[in-house]
Formats: sequence, structure tokens, C-alpha cells
Amino acid sequence: MLNRFLEFFIVGLVLGVVEDLIAISLATEKEIDLRVFVIAFFVALPFAIFSELIVDHNKFKNLMSKWFKRI
Repeated sequence: MLNRFLEFFIVGLVLGVVEDLIAISLATEKEIDLRVFVIAFFVALPFAIFSELIVDHNKFKNLMSKWFKRI
């Protein structure tokens, strides 16, 4: 279970950082350097944690399935 958590957490974090770096490079003229990378890392970190601890939890999936059955 820990292995699965770490796999998806790391993949989510890497994809979040890459997504942020793409957005920064498209929206600004800023060159991607270590400072920008670190900022993108710390912006992506809470979202990766949130998605692994909350969204991928079975209770959350059960709650969502109950909500969407009502609609």
C-alpha cells in the first residue's frame, strides 16, 4: 500500500511540476531556472499530497459514488 501511495504521489508531483513549468513558460517571458523550479515544486506539492491522501482514499470514492447516484 505504501509503494502504491509513493508511486502515485511521485508521479503526481512530477506531473504537477511539469505542468506548472509549462504554464510559467507560456504565460511569461521568464527563463526556467532553479528558483522557478523550486517555486513550481512547492506549488505542486500540496496538490499532490491532497490528491493522494483525500481523492484516492476509498471513503472519498464511496462518497462520490453516492453523490453521483443521486443526481
